[in-house]
Amino acid sequence: MSASPNRVLGAVVGAVFLALGVSGFIFASAPFFSPDGALVWGVITTNGLQNLTHIVLGAALVLAAVSTLDASRRVNGTIGALCLVWGIAGLFLIETSSNIFALGVWSNLIHFAASCVLLAVGLGVERPARPAI
Repeated sequence: MSASPNRVLGAVVGAVFLALGVSGFIFASAPFFSPDGALVWGVITTNGLQNLTHIVLGAALVLAAVSTLDASRRVNGTIGALCLVWGIAGLFLIETSSNIFALGVWSNLIHFAASCVLLAVGLGVERPARPAI
């Protein structure tokens, strides 16, 4: 794996998502779709659906990071956009019965931070050169 920003930051964010998802399943026992969720790491509200989503997204980021630069760039941009949508949706879902991901303030902050990092590297760093006209 080369030391490209896309691959390194994709792997780091992926590892954080994997750690959050796995620790959520181990330490936070909430029903799968519970809007109230349970606390993981003492701060982050989560439930089974959010944990599973973090594991899937984290695995995709790590696998893309160890694959090719192009795969990492594309996956970073795509998951960055998904995290942005997830964070915005969370602003409207907090403390409602429709909050099937048990999103809270800290969850939204994590999703917005991941979105900023992944979109910055996925869309702005190491872009393929455009052919001259």
